[in-house]
Amino acid sequence: MDQVKTGQFIKACRKEKALTQREVAEKLNISEKTISKWETGNGLPEVGLMLPLCELLEISVNELLSGERLDEKKYFEKAEQNIMSLIQEKAEAKKKLIIAFIAGFAMLAAGLTIILLAGLLEMQTWLKIVLMIVGFVIICIGVGIACVLERDAGTYECKHCGERFVPTMKAYLFAPHMPTSRKLKCPKCGKKSYCKKRLSKTEE
Repeated sequence: MDQVKTGQFIKACRKEKALTQREVAEKLNISEKTISKWETGNGLPEVGLMLPLCELLEISVNELLSGERLDEKKYFEKAEQNIMSLIQEKAEAKKKLIIAFIAGFAMLAAGLTIILLAGLLEMQTWLKIVLMIVGFVIICIGVGIACVLERDAGTYECKHCGERFVPTMKAYLFAPHMPTSRKLKCPKCGKKSYCKKRLSKTEE
């Protein structure tokens, strides 16, 4: 789905209702900044806010996700397209996770192999040191690639307000974590919690 198109549609519908961003934010109990983020195409409303937003703007969820008014024929066509977009989004996120795992494992194995060979084989000391440094660098690069891909695959969902977001790399790296969640600060409500990994921006 096109976030920019959806954002422009939200803005147009809001103006049709003669509502300001602040008024919409107050009715939905969220920040004005969040409304601005939607309207500029930098994010989509989380699942829990879609129905209240649609009721306020007097549109359907399908129209919201499509970014346009729909007649009866288009409504069902767009419903299928939106479902396929969500499926594709999840598939791409899963693919990134698999690539992250393979890349990290392969480079970790390569780096450890080089370090092990440097320690076992007979060679000059300077060469051993060089090989160990190379092995360490390869491991670091592998871990870095894996982290970037894993962070960008999907989003994290705040336990308190349901906001889905992609954390900064610094927050991602230094956050305590478990296999499917990380302790992160929500950019919307400001609370820290173990945010669950989600493979899509709008629905799981």
